[in-house]
Amino acid sequence: MAELDAIDLRILAELQADGRITNVELASRVGLSAPPCLRRVRRLEEAGVLRGYHADVEPGALGFEVTFFAIVGLESQKQSILDAFEAEVIAWPEVRECHMIRGGGDFLLRLVARSTPHENELTSRLTGAANVLKVQTLQTIRTAKNAAGVPF
Repeated sequence: MAELDAIDLRILAELQADGRITNVELASRVGLSAPPCLRRVRRLEEAGVLRGYHADVEPGALGFEVTFFAIVGLESQKQSILDAFEAEVIAWPEVRECHMIRGGGDFLLRLVARSTPHENELTSRLTGAANVLKVQTLQTIRTAKNAAGVPF
């Protein structure tokens, strides 16, 4: 873990809450002048603590009406099989998250689909992928919380 002081943590909390904040406003909120604040932000970026900036897009506004999770079990846990499965699914634009998991499967995926038929197509692609033994899908009814990042 990177060596972070209280000001670094406040910078991270502010940027996590609003990635579009100006450096001047950020500096004001954390009690610094703009140049040292920007230096700290750059240091956090270079250290890999700040991984990037992106917009939080509403999937339904772009026609992605279905969010679902898939628990995928593979025939083997050989590294080459795990790597091949990961490489295949991370190339799918509908796969928004891919996590290797322990207990109850090998991977947990979060996917978006335009419709139930599209969800069924993606599920069929998953079940037909090389070395896939089983797939369990869980369709999201609603999301009560979807917080990015970590708690501060």
